[in-house]
Amino acid sequence: MGSLAKTTDQLATISHVNTELEGHPPLWITVRVGTYHNDIYINNARILQNQSNIKGKYNGKEQVVHKIDEVLVPTTSPRTVASGLAKPNALDFLNQFESLDINPYRVRNFRQRVQQLQKEEMFGNMGPHTFFIPIDEGVLRSDLIDNKTVDGHLIPKKVLFTAPTKRNVAFETAANGDNLKVYITFFQEPNDKTETVYIKSETKIGDAKHTPGVVISEIVKANIPVENGVIHLIQKPLMVVDTSVNQFLQEKGEGPLSRFVQAIAETGDLGKEFLRTIERARSITLFAPSNAAWNDGNIQSIIQNKDRMREILFMHLVVDERLTKDQIIKNNKRQVYQAPTMNRRKNLYFNVATTGDNSVLTVEGGGVNATVIQANIAATNGIIHIIDRVLGVPYTTVLDKLQQDPMLNETFFLGLFGDFNAQLNKTGKKFTYFVPRDKAWSDARVALPSTVKKLFMREFGYYAQQILQKHLVDATAPYTMERLKQLSNYTKPEGTGHVPRTEVELQSQRGSLKISVEERPDHSFIIHWRGQKIPVFRPNVECTNGIIHVIDVPFLQEDDIRVIRDSATGIILAPNLLMFVLVKLLL
Repeated sequence: MGSLAKTTDQLATISHVNTELEGHPPLWITVRVGTYHNDIYINNARILQNQSNIKGKYNGKEQVVHKIDEVLVPTTSPRTVASGLAKPNALDFLNQFESLDINPYRVRNFRQRVQQLQKEEMFGNMGPHTFFIPIDEGVLRSDLIDNKTVDGHLIPKKVLFTAPTKRNVAFETAANGDNLKVYITFFQEPNDKTETVYIKSETKIGDAKHTPGVVISEIVKANIPVENGVIHLIQKPLMVVDTSVNQFLQEKGEGPLSRFVQAIAETGDLGKEFLRTIERARSITLFAPSNAAWNDGNIQSIIQNKDRMREILFMHLVVDERLTKDQIIKNNKRQVYQAPTMNRRKNLYFNVATTGDNSVLTVEGGGVNATVIQANIAATNGIIHIIDRVLGVPYTTVLDKLQQDPMLNETFFLGLFGDFNAQLNKTGKKFTYFVPRDKAWSDARVALPSTVKKLFMREFGYYAQQILQKHLVDATAPYTMERLKQLSNYTKPEGTGHVPRTEVELQSQRGSLKISVEERPDHSFIIHWRGQKIPVFRPNVECTNGIIHVIDVPFLQEDDIRVIRDSATGIILAPNLLMFVLVKLLL
């Protein structure tokens, strides 16, 4: 019960209302701006506006009734009221939490550290503020909590209850200064039925004592209202990096990677081997699939296949490197950055899409393109990035892959001529498609300017189909690079400079395609075709209906496209089209 009668329009213009409870503790008001209408929250409860603003009078006083979707619970108890704490602030909460109903949680360790650092004043300041207090169970090393770390648990001048606060919006903390930048974000796991809310503390600019990176902590008890704002009890301290990658995965509770940990456990000895590899590594980068990523039905059958699962698990792991999002973006500026994984024949390939100040990082492994949804989670021995798909488990057709991959745009565009691309969506097929990446076509425009110019002209769409048919093989099973190398029998006898090579004759849609494949010491591949050495930029990109090999040079020569101009009419005819016209005339 508020002490004043206010309609929703009036509530939307103020920050709080005092209650009729002893001591008159405040109810905090938040207006969440929406596309079609604004929602108004009282603490964490949303006002149901179509059932509110019911006016009346009692003893001559105006009254207004609003219907809300959650019970308002005060932060008080008989003991606190008796001791004069009818409306405790955050400092009162810390000092006398034993009198409050927050079982089973205790916050002695953090309180003790606040007292040692003489930071009590920060919790007693007039609000409104948002406080994050770690429970005892999560404070493993209180000596790592210093003055700036305590400041990093406060968002000043804002009261942020979980329901009205927008997800994935960064809020400045009290730790921010010239040499240190720390932000806090509320987020939830997509499709998480438990509706668990997490806090992400990101140290964007660190110093000697504070490691740049992200610390994630679960809110274990949310929305505790106090006189100077709101308190959220969290599972572990923010800004403190005191766990290894393996320890982060094994943390108690249903964390954002619990399904990943479950999948590892279900593989038995293989999972133990994977975790030992993570634990022993001095420096690693782990791309860990989110809980929602494991909902794909194809994955469950694969988990039972130990050899396949080994490839998948180790494809998510880069050793001897701590790759932050900023480092990957920097490495990606000059050329497409790729990093070798513990699956020795598989690299990870990165792409960055920038819109304004926002950069979205994607990573591809084994034909699967995943988006990094939580970057730079810091651990003592590495970095964790949470991604939205399981790498190495294909979920797209060849056509879908061409449409979605930003470096295959040119080949996809050519395939629109004559509707060549349509066949690539057939799920009953097993294609092997040698796809020139965009850079390959860019280089070809320099080497064969006239030929490539004509190829991309719509009036010569017939030629585009011919050239792409030469790159596409439709067989009973797709050809991996390893299989093509084996068929090529590419060996170099000792003591000789000669390298005997057998050409593999594949039946492309345009007829015979004769190639041989060489594997380099770094496990990359070279295709030999008509005297050319063509690097394979990305081998074995798996799709549900075949394999794509991304190549650096198209199967294209200057005389592949010839046109004839009729001197009388000026009409340009391709040789095959001219032959068709002549046959029609003769008939």
